[in-house]
Amino acid sequence: MNAHPKNHPAKTPDQLRSARYFAHDDLRSFGHRSRLRQMGYAPEDWVGKPVIGIINTWSDFNPCHGHFKDRVEDVKRGVLQAGGFPLELPVHSASETFLKPTSMLYRNFLAMEVEEGIRAHPIDGAVLMGGCDKSTPALLMGATSAGVPAIYLPAGPMLRGNWKGKTLGSGSDAWKFWDERRAGNIDETAWGEIEGGIARSFGHCMTMGTASTMTAIAEAIGMTLSGASSVPAADAGHNRMAAACGRRIVEMVWEDLTPDRIQTRKAYENAITVAMAMGCSTNAIIHLIAQARRAGVDIGLDDFDKASRLVPVIANVRPSGDAYLMEDFYFAGGLPALMGRLTGHLHLDALTVTGRTVGENIAGATVYNDDVIRTVENPIYAEGALAVLRGNLAPDGCVIKPSACAPHLRVHTGPALVFDDYPSMKAAIDDEDLDVTPDHVLVLRNAGPLGGPGMPEWGMLPIPRKLIKQGVRDMLRISDSRMSGTSYGACILHVAPESYVGGPLALLRTGDLVSVDVPNRRIDMQVDEAELAARRAALVPPPPHYERGYGWMFSRHIKQAHEGCDFDFLETSFGAPVGEPSIY
Repeated sequence: MNAHPKNHPAKTPDQLRSARYFAHDDLRSFGHRSRLRQMGYAPEDWVGKPVIGIINTWSDFNPCHGHFKDRVEDVKRGVLQAGGFPLELPVHSASETFLKPTSMLYRNFLAMEVEEGIRAHPIDGAVLMGGCDKSTPALLMGATSAGVPAIYLPAGPMLRGNWKGKTLGSGSDAWKFWDERRAGNIDETAWGEIEGGIARSFGHCMTMGTASTMTAIAEAIGMTLSGASSVPAADAGHNRMAAACGRRIVEMVWEDLTPDRIQTRKAYENAITVAMAMGCSTNAIIHLIAQARRAGVDIGLDDFDKASRLVPVIANVRPSGDAYLMEDFYFAGGLPALMGRLTGHLHLDALTVTGRTVGENIAGATVYNDDVIRTVENPIYAEGALAVLRGNLAPDGCVIKPSACAPHLRVHTGPALVFDDYPSMKAAIDDEDLDVTPDHVLVLRNAGPLGGPGMPEWGMLPIPRKLIKQGVRDMLRISDSRMSGTSYGACILHVAPESYVGGPLALLRTGDLVSVDVPNRRIDMQVDEAELAARRAALVPPPPHYERGYGWMFSRHIKQAHEGCDFDFLETSFGAPVGEPSIY
């Protein structure tokens, strides 16, 4: 049986990668075919058909992907409809909620598993099922390095939360109400009600957190179907979108539409533009740099800062926005509608997995609510979501989300209150006798890629209880860690080099004055060079976190935040052959 569509002549059945496993009259192919029959398949299932690997990150530990156990069947239905042969390949889930010390520690682990899983199996094309924060970049990094046609299926945001008629946003409102709980304004009963109402369905965070940011970026790069990143997880349209991904990947295999044809510099510049306009998570910088370098595209901090000067935030979605969530964004027209308002900033000729360009995909896209998706003339923040700061405290750069912090803190000088680790910070922050004022700059160090380890989301340092009770809800905070995309406030993150490797943050002491000037992109400690040299000479290297296993490998090969935190031996692997093991 020949399933090759006549209108897609780029590849013939005998050129399929899977044909090398199944089509030959030799003992190896006999073994492969007999094992397919062992699973109940017949030649009619695979002969002349592309094998589609469905890379599924479902897990009982991952509520964001709770529907993937069923949604994979929709993908299989689409693959079968298009004449392909679907086979599911489960991989690590990278659950943001339950994986400790941080899922970021395992992003590269998942990327390696995806790349090697595709490389080692008879896969002609892949559907990548993800959505929870680190799963999106990991899946795309792995598939990009593997080089076979691939399409990304976003998990979709969960439904709006609700408590006593108030709309709740996952993450963002958790931080907000936790402050009120610490201030004594919310009792145990109300706290339990909020706990039960803030996450009402499967799907990832419905705020503009890292999950929604990264799925939107996957679409902006061109790796999803048009509009796919905005569809709520519980909407029947998500089932239909999943099946459409299954149909489209079969066509992509015949077209030989591989990631290198899509993931160009233009694609990544589009992604940065969209991220800025969305009010994106600060995590977007780390992940996009890593993804781009897998694709052989040299994206860096300066690309983000340049875009932030040009592209305003027009998505009025929490936490940068004041009221709306991703469900509202979807009904307002979704990502195609937002991109339709950014045409002057986009490369409309960039190719996408649809086989059409960005311009063709968004032609005719309509905004149905001008308050949810603003115009560039009426933004919620005049510049982009993120800003990159440099100075003697962060010579390789650090990141702030000015669209989500108190305006008066964008230019600020105050004394540092320094914590060397998370436990000591957590203990001190609830001490009502803590010597701290709203002008202090809270600092957490040894929380970066190596120091964390894994760069945990500790960057939204809690406001000291003493100040919370006085009504303070934002203050300047600095760390070499990350923060959740659902977080907000005047948090300066990703300080590079990190303190664990002797970066300047390691030299800062409590009481030193720290100056931040977001408009001029500066961050400095007011300590003279002679004193800094003396402090550096007294530094004692910290002990290693790991002596074996994945952590040992991680600690020897992880790169710094401004370089994307990929492994040094992986980021140049784009286009590596996906040939079979040497036994062939």
